[in-house]
Parts: sequence; structure tokens; C-alpha cells
Amino acid sequence: MNFADIRNQFPILKQSENGHPLVYLDSGATSQKPQSVIDCITQYYSMDNANVHRGVYGLSERATEAYEASREKTRQFLNAASSKEIIFVRGTTEAINLVAQTWGRQNLQPGDEVLITEMEHHSNIVPWQMLRDALGIKLMVLPINDLGEISLAEFAQSLTAKTKLVSVVHMSNALGTINPVKTMTQMAKEVGATVLIDGAQAVPHMSVDVQDIGCDFYAFSGHKVYGPTGVGVLYGKEALLEAMPPYQGGGDMIYSVTFEKTEYNVLPYKFEAGTPNMAGVIGLGAAIDFVNQIGLTAIAHYEQTLLQYATAKLQAIEGLRIVGQASEKGGVISFVIERAHPHDLATLLDQEGVAVRASHHCAMPVMQRFQVPATVRASFGVYNNEEDIDRLISALHEALDMLR
Repeated sequence: MNFADIRNQFPILKQSENGHPLVYLDSGATSQKPQSVIDCITQYYSMDNANVHRGVYGLSERATEAYEASREKTRQFLNAASSKEIIFVRGTTEAINLVAQTWGRQNLQPGDEVLITEMEHHSNIVPWQMLRDALGIKLMVLPINDLGEISLAEFAQSLTAKTKLVSVVHMSNALGTINPVKTMTQMAKEVGATVLIDGAQAVPHMSVDVQDIGCDFYAFSGHKVYGPTGVGVLYGKEALLEAMPPYQGGGDMIYSVTFEKTEYNVLPYKFEAGTPNMAGVIGLGAAIDFVNQIGLTAIAHYEQTLLQYATAKLQAIEGLRIVGQASEKGGVISFVIERAHPHDLATLLDQEGVAVRASHHCAMPVMQRFQVPATVRASFGVYNNEEDIDRLISALHEALDMLR
């Protein structure tokens, strides 16, 4: 696979920032979009724009066909057993909130435990805190070690008969840590727990097989995997989704409505209230096609090469500390440098055309764990190369010369 040719498919990367060719190293926040995805969305709005599932005229029928084709592509992408198990949402955050407010309110009682880890994104913390405050459940937090890893022994000790849900990130956005979610799912099932996996960071970088993992729910966002913003996916086992009440009311989630009673639609439409993000869903299908054409195995291998190259280069900088050095890690490097605030570094890097993220990365507990206010984060996509990393290193040296 020629990744130089792949880079050329991203028109945004052909521009300059502050007089320098753009180096984009913030794919962990959102990925850039290939021309094929842009063209697909343009095609929809130019030729096929109509509401889905509701019209018998040509535009609506074409839109519906493309919309449902994306659902089938997503099913295959995750290896779900049925297209009924693929719910389109706005993103990972909404997917987790959907589970919390439907499955959670229906199945959790005061004293029940929800187990998460110390490396979770806020989207996998706050919904459970809201349930804790509303229902009286207990939110248990599994600690991480100095490398940014969980201990399976400690995980086993944390699982009890009171553990009703384990909700864990597949790949940390702040640390890059890849958790052994299949093993964790098997362990959780031994105590009868339901398992939700936040796959927002994992899906762009590795193959995901929900049936092999054995999880009950899996969530990801389209914009992380070279697709549009405002669209995401909740995978849920069909039996669980059938038993769950709807999340919102109105639009396509109904079968019939009277003032006395409403009958809900079948899966997956029961959870897709209102006019959906048709362009986003169709664009997501194009993004899945793009990723499949490259192959996730090739993507994983290529990004691991970049990760190793960047890690070696960064570790050679005096005073730099990488935050998160798990043995199983994806293409994310968070770091701090002595006497240089992350925000100052990111601002100076931007002057050299290098775009990185400097913040708590919506993972404040991770920052508290490592006793830092924020980190600089470089996160990779299929369009990055060693030249990008060399530009990062050069810009860092210039920034440090200025700050010191």
C-alpha cells in the first residue's frame, strides 16, 4: 500500500498554515476527510437530497437505499450479527448516554455497581455520574499504573456480584493505551455484568469484531474514522435493544400514534427519532469504504511504524516526558516538557504549521493521575508520514529555544 498516494486524497493537507505546509497531528480529536467522502456528501446534497423511509418518489428512494447501505457496511465493519443491531446516533457521546438513559434506568438499582477505568473520556464518566445521582448506584473506578495500563488482576478483584455494567475505553484518547477488551469482557461475563466499550479511538486504527469481543454494546464516532461530523454508531445486541425503551420520541421511531397510545417502530428505527443525519450516515458509509480499501491491518502496521519513529525522536529531547507508555498502544503520544507549558508549545508549533492538541483531552482524571495540568498530544492518521514527525521535532526545538 502506497501511503503517499493515500495522503494525496486529502485536499485539506495541500494548504499552508502561517506560511508553512500544514502538518496535521490531531486525528485523535477529529480526522481529516478524503476526497471520496467529500464527493459522496456532495453527491447526496446535489442529486439525492430527500428524507429517508418516507417517500415513494425517486429522490427519497435513492436516499433511503444509500442510508440503509451504510447501515449494512457498518454491520460488516463491526461484524455485528444483524443490521438491526446498528443504531445511528450523533457520536460516541450520544451512544453512551443512550445506553445510560435506557438500559441503565431500566436495569440498575440502588447499590448496583458500574465499573469504569481511570483512563476514561468524560463521555464515559459523566453519564454514569448522572445515573449515580439519580438512582443511587455506585460508580467504581479501576486505577491505572504509571505506564497508563490497567491490571487485569485488579480488574478481577473489582468485579463482584454487584457489578452490573463494565464500561471501558478500547483505546485511550489521552494515553494511546489499548485495553484487552476481549479478555475484560470475558471476565465481566463471569459475574453476569453487561459490557459497553467506547471504541471512538480504536475503530480508525484496528479491526473490531464485536462478536469475537463478546461485548453487549460498542460505540464509535464517524468523524474519527475519516467520516463526517455529527454521526456515530451504537452497536447493541439485538435482545438487549429489543428490551430497552426508546431514548427519544417522534419521527421515525413510531409505528402508530394516537392520543391514547403510541406503538414503537421495530429495530433499529426505535432508537432513531426525528429526521436523521442522512448526509452524515451516507458519508460514513463512504468513509468505511475508504478504510476497507486500505485495510485495517495495513493501517495498524503503518501507524505503529510512525509511533515507534516519533517515540524515539521525542525521547531524545531533553526534559521531555511521554505520558502513557503502555506496551499495547495506538498512534497517540502525549507529552510534557520541563519549564514549557503545553499551551505555549502548541501555539508556537502552530506558527510553524504544525497542528497538535494541548489540553486535558476531555480526560481530566488522567491529568490528575499523572499530576499535569495538560499534555501536548500528537495523534496520527493514515495521511501522516515521517516527514510530519521530523517537522514536529524541528518545531519543538525552535519553540524550546524561544521559551528557554
